[in-house]
Amino acid sequence: MTHSKLYNSYSSRLVFSVLALAAAFILSSSAHAQPAASSLQEQAAEVTEFEVNGLKVLVKNRPTASTVAAGLFIRGGARNITAETSGQEILMLEAASESSRNYSREALRRILANTGTTISSGINTDFSVLALASTKENFQESWKIFADVAMYPKFDDGDIERVKELRMAGLREAETDNDNFLQILQERIVFRGHPYSVDVGGTLQTIPKFTAKDLRDLHGQLMQTSRLLLVVVGNVEAAEVKGLVEQTLGKLPKGDYKPVPVPEISITKPAIDVIRRQLPTNYIQGVFKAPGLDHPDYYPMKIAMSLLQARVFQSVRVERQLSYAPNAEMHTDAANTGFIYVTTVDPNQAVKLMLDDMDELKKEDVDERLIDSISGHFLTLHYIDQETNAAQARELGTYELFGGGWRNSFEFLDRIKAVTPAQIQSVAKKYFRNIHFIVIGDPALISNNIFLKDS
Repeated sequence: MTHSKLYNSYSSRLVFSVLALAAAFILSSSAHAQPAASSLQEQAAEVTEFEVNGLKVLVKNRPTASTVAAGLFIRGGARNITAETSGQEILMLEAASESSRNYSREALRRILANTGTTISSGINTDFSVLALASTKENFQESWKIFADVAMYPKFDDGDIERVKELRMAGLREAETDNDNFLQILQERIVFRGHPYSVDVGGTLQTIPKFTAKDLRDLHGQLMQTSRLLLVVVGNVEAAEVKGLVEQTLGKLPKGDYKPVPVPEISITKPAIDVIRRQLPTNYIQGVFKAPGLDHPDYYPMKIAMSLLQARVFQSVRVERQLSYAPNAEMHTDAANTGFIYVTTVDPNQAVKLMLDDMDELKKEDVDERLIDSISGHFLTLHYIDQETNAAQARELGTYELFGGGWRNSFEFLDRIKAVTPAQIQSVAKKYFRNIHFIVIGDPALISNNIFLKDS
């Protein structure tokens, strides 16, 4: 594919995408115009950082916001569990959100509904989080419930059984959905021997085993200020948050948790694992190492993956109609990976085209107009994604935990804009290799000569 053909194809889709996103942005946001991007110093000045008894707190004041979001991050993620305790941490947080020492389940739900407050939880490979979303007017009352849930969960047997059933239902559905199952297989096979190989969401075998005592014991181990990070974003002053933390979360035991770097994912040679299923199509994902959020290569790799995404869309879908939604993306994990993905009835042809697209990026000088277009696209996506307080809290927390510090979150766009064609070619050569494929479908349709190509 020539540079001009790729540029014109990508640009036309980029224009459509940006216009669609802009329309969605206009419809979903307030009537106020988006302010011009401020300097890094001005953005960083919006954040106040302090500690209370070992608990690090970040508060970003947004005076124009009518809501407040808070995230209590627990460091560790997959490193906090084993194969035998898979799912215990998220189950603990979900059960904690049901009732607490001072709020019964019924009272908690009534107050949350009356105040427009939500308390939720989630987990990924690197951390878990207990989250609060509240209106400005009700923040003080909402905080009392949030802190009580975090510090003094009741772990009622009925609550635990209820959240177990919900989690089990989700797990049963996940293994019947082939896209979800593809991700499960990736963790079990590609990440074998790595902390990420343990499913943080739990399994059908582990979830039923956990008791109220198990969850109480885990709560005591994890709710120590040295292991926690609190991020608050919204129309709230740092002094107010500090006072609330001193009265509540700051009284948790400090502990002596020391963060340990996550080992790199080991993918050292091309490989393929095929799981036979009688399906009308084949589900394919090829995984390879990628730079983490704190690595200088992350930003040129981000551009490289966007270029690859455009190329595989053009070659696999537009030109040959081999798949409806071929894809190429990079995760944002402490030990990071990228992947190519396709569902197709002709896996050999589709994968060969995708691998050829990867090879092109290793050999060609990328047109700088493409980099400018993608930088502008990222700018649009960035501002849309960062509209909510919760999204900003998530970004600050992620960068603080494994992105080299929260201040780096404000440098994302500048670092993207600084990427050069030489850097893109360099990261393509460095990371577009040793791909480990997971396939769900018909083994008879898979050619090892294509999938195991040594790049």
